Amino acid sequence: MTEKNKRTSKNKFGYYLILVLGITFLAILAGMASFTVARARLLSGYSFQPSAPTLIDPSITPNKPVSTSTPPAGNAPVNSNPTAIAPSLKPWDGAGRVTILLMGLDYRDWEQQNDYSRSDTMILLTLDPASKTAGILSIPRDMWVAIPGFQHGKINTAYYLGEAYKLPGGGPALATKTVEQFLGVPINYYAQIDFGAFVSFIDEIGGVTVDVPQTITVDLLGGDGVKTKKTLQPGRQNLPGEWALAYARARHTEDGDFDRARRQQQVIMGIRERMLDRGMLPTIIQKVPTLFQQLKSGIHTNLGLDEAIRLALAAKDIPEENIKRGVLGTDTILFGFSPDNLSILIPIPDKVHLLRDQIFTATGSMKPATPGDVLQRMRAENAKLAVFNGSSDDTLTKRTVEYLENQGANIIDSGQADKAYTTTTIIDHTGSPFTLGYLTELFSNPYLKIYSRFEPDSPVDVEIYLGTDWARNNNLP
Repeated sequence: MTEKNKRTSKNKFGYYLILVLGITFLAILAGMASFTVARARLLSGYSFQPSAPTLIDPSITPNKPVSTSTPPAGNAPVNSNPTAIAPSLKPWDGAGRVTILLMGLDYRDWEQQNDYSRSDTMILLTLDPASKTAGILSIPRDMWVAIPGFQHGKINTAYYLGEAYKLPGGGPALATKTVEQFLGVPINYYAQIDFGAFVSFIDEIGGVTVDVPQTITVDLLGGDGVKTKKTLQPGRQNLPGEWALAYARARHTEDGDFDRARRQQQVIMGIRERMLDRGMLPTIIQKVPTLFQQLKSGIHTNLGLDEAIRLALAAKDIPEENIKRGVLGTDTILFGFSPDNLSILIPIPDKVHLLRDQIFTATGSMKPATPGDVLQRMRAENAKLAVFNGSSDDTLTKRTVEYLENQGANIIDSGQADKAYTTTTIIDHTGSPFTLGYLTELFSNPYLKIYSRFEPDSPVDVEIYLGTDWARNNNLP
C-alpha cells in the first residue's frame, strides 16, 4: 500500500470512527427513548380538574394548581401567553453538564387514528465531562405535576397538550418545560424516537445482552396469541430487537411501571456495552451507513449530529461505575387518585430532590454528608443568595448575612421583606441542592418552608425570607 493510500485509508477509518461515536450516543438515546408502546388509556374523556387529588396520606398537602380558574371548554391553556410556556433549551457549551429528555410515545394513539399522543416514557440522561460522571433518571408517566399553563395533571399529558394546542415547540417543548419545573434542572435537548427504528437497530448490532433477574413473560407489540409470548428465565441472555423491546415495555410484574423503568435502564446499559465492545467495532464500522440512516429517520430531536458526536466523545470516557441510575419509585411518591378518580403518583418533594441530587451531582451519595462536607459543597456550588427580613428584629438581616458570608456563602442582595413571615421561607429558583442542604441544617426548624420555583434566568439562585421563628431561635453573635 502506498503512503497516499495509507493516509486515505486512515482518514476513512477516522471518519467512520467519528460516525460510530456519534451513533453510539444516538444509540443510547434510542435505547432510552424508544420504549414507546404500552397499554394506556386513550386521552379522550380525561378531565383536567383544578382541584387537588385525593391523597392516601392526608397529612401531605400538595401544591395548589397552576391557576384557580377552571380551564375553558376543551381544556384550553390557562396561560394567555403561550410563548411563556416554552422552555429555554440552551445549547450545550461543550464543557459543563448537559441534560437530555428522552421520550417515547404511545403509537397506539396513532394507530387508532387519534390526532395526538401522550408520552409513555420519560427518562433524563445527564453527563458531566469535568467529573466524568453520568446519570439516568426515569420518571413514571402517572406522576401528578403542575403543567405550565394548565392545571395539575399526569406528566405524560404534557406532550399531548403541547401538540393539541399547537404551543411553541409543540409537545416536546411543553413536556420539557414540565420536567424542568418539576425537577428544578435545566434541560438542553430532547429526543423522541420511533420504536421501529430501535428494533431494527438492535437487530443490526446482533441483539442486546441483559441479565434477567427473575422469570418474566413478555409479549410482542399488538400480539395476543401464543406465538407472540415468550417466558424469559433468570440469567444473562441475548435478546433480538423485538424481544428487547418487549422485555423493556413489560409491566405485569410486582412493581409495574417501576420495574419497567429498571428494565429499560438494563437495556440501555446493554446497548452501551455492545457499542463499546472492541470486538464489535469492525462490524459496527461496516454498518455505519445503515445504522445512521435508521437512527436519523427514527429520531425526532433538536440535537444535531455534531452535538451528538461531541457528546459521544465525552460519553465514551465515562466508566460504567460512574453512571448513576435511579427511578422515581415507591420511596419517592404516594399513591392517590385524581379528582376524576384516575390512579396517580403524588411526588414527595424532599425525597424526589434527594434522588435528583444523587443523579445530577458528581458527589451525590446515599451516605449522609458530614458537617464539613455540607459546608464545602455549599461553597463549591457558589449559589447567589438574597436575604430578606420578615421578622420584627431590625438587626436580624445584618447578623444573618455576616454569618453566612463568614461561612463562604455568596450573598448578592439583602433588605427588608415585603411582608411579615412567621416561618422562615426559602425559595430555590435554579436548583441549588447543596446550598439548600446547608440552609436546612443552619435553620434547623421542622416548620421551615422550602419552595422550588424554577426560573433559569433568575438573577438570584436562592431567596431567604427570615421569619419570627429564626428571630427567636438562633445562635448568631
